[in-house]
Amino acid sequence: MRILLINSNTSELVTEKVLAGARLAASPGTELAAVTSSFGPRVIASWSENAIASHATIALAAQHADACDAMVIAVSYDTGLRGARELLAIPVVGMTEAALLTACMLGGRIGMIVFGRHVLPMYQDVVASYGLAGRVAGWRAIESAAPYSPGAHDELDRVIVGEARDLVERDCAEVIVLTGAVMAGVPARLQPQVAVPMLDGISCGVRQAELLASARYPKPRQGSFSHPGRRELVNVGEAIARRYGAGA
Repeated sequence: MRILLINSNTSELVTEKVLAGARLAASPGTELAAVTSSFGPRVIASWSENAIASHATIALAAQHADACDAMVIAVSYDTGLRGARELLAIPVVGMTEAALLTACMLGGRIGMIVFGRHVLPMYQDVVASYGLAGRVAGWRAIESAAPYSPGAHDELDRVIVGEARDLVERDCAEVIVLTGAVMAGVPARLQPQVAVPMLDGISCGVRQAELLASARYPKPRQGSFSHPGRRELVNVGEAIARRYGAGA
């Protein structure tokens, strides 16, 4: 089985962290291919950057998906998820969607930890789009750029653990979701210090992608996630144009 990991940011450091975390989660025999966008924001931190990165998701998916059995969007806003799911025949998993749905099966109320108050509404919008806003016990926004730099971050680890414990004690969270693709593998490392399950989207996304690829469910032939058919596009990349020219 081969799973495509798409980083719609342009940061190779993020891709490296995603791939390292995905390897810890993947089953024996699963091959991982990670790709990074060649255009757009270094790290998505605004609505407009997210819109630009949606194009990157589609471009990377169109170019690299053929040799893969499933795809995980390694951006925690699940950037371009619906478009990629419509266009491709293989399962497409959003990392935050996967973390949220996994959390729903592990407990009742979900505690959400994000990085940066500015992007908090963006994450709230993602959760609401899945109809899961009512499952969220509380939110914590950590103001730190440390995750996007190399090396160990002991102080950040202490802050994450503190916020997770606070969500459990004050908000009665029963599962913690740590957002951000750069957090791949971090919850598992910090789990002994927190009394409820801690999840990251890459680990959950890889496991969900393996499940869906193994199940071999058919591509919808009807509805909004069926292929859009032959469409005329102007001045897009060749790989994207080919996806539409191929039809359903």
